[in-house]
Amino acid sequence: MFPFSFEWAWDMAHYVFLGGMWYAIGIISAGLSYCIGKALLDTVAGKGHDHGGDHH
Repeated sequence: MFPFSFEWAWDMAHYVFLGGMWYAIGIISAGLSYCIGKALLDTVAGKGHDHGGDHH
């Protein structure tokens, strides 16, 4: 059932499940945003390695 359905009943199980789901989505989103931002800043600053043919 969906929240916009008239049979939906907001009980404690829904609050716990949806709260945990959005908490997990928030943590994953924050970590992904941090990694993308860090990669962009490192790229702009020229800290990346070029993986060139420098290996012996």
